[in-house]
Amino acid sequence: MSHPAALSTDDLLAQCEVRRTRASGPGGQHRNKVQTAVVVTHRLTGVAGEATERRSQAENQTVAVFRLRVKLALAVRTEWCAPSPLWRQRRQGERIRVNTQHDDFPSVLAEALDALATFQWNAAEAAAALGVSTSQLTKLVKCEPAAFLLLNQRRAALGLHALQ
Repeated sequence: MSHPAALSTDDLLAQCEVRRTRASGPGGQHRNKVQTAVVVTHRLTGVAGEATERRSQAENQTVAVFRLRVKLALAVRTEWCAPSPLWRQRRQGERIRVNTQHDDFPSVLAEALDALATFQWNAAEAAAALGVSTSQLTKLVKCEPAAFLLLNQRRAALGLHALQ
């Protein structure tokens, strides 16, 4: 089963409700009269991504979809068996390379969290299965503070020490 964060934009949007509204707050006349704010809600999970800071509805939708993907990566766990083609493409030796602003980041983060969940949040075992070092896996998860918090909460629930 493919993780929702890894779906193409068109496939993901087919599973979502897109709502356009006016943004509130500072920004002058244009912001208060034009519906540029975008909220994208994944119907199956209820997870939503929102963007209001741009003056363009299209730009806000792109940002909202990216934020939705990150939230889906945090909220949804899928069965993990082996590194995906995307993971293998992003892996260089024992390192994983992806910029937090790149479109691939949510998919890579979701895969890392799925692997961690598969190995009962044991970072060393998950990293070995993913073909990266434990420090690289931890560094990737730390890029998204909510993911690192999730990792340490799950580890604490299992009686494991928190990662630094």
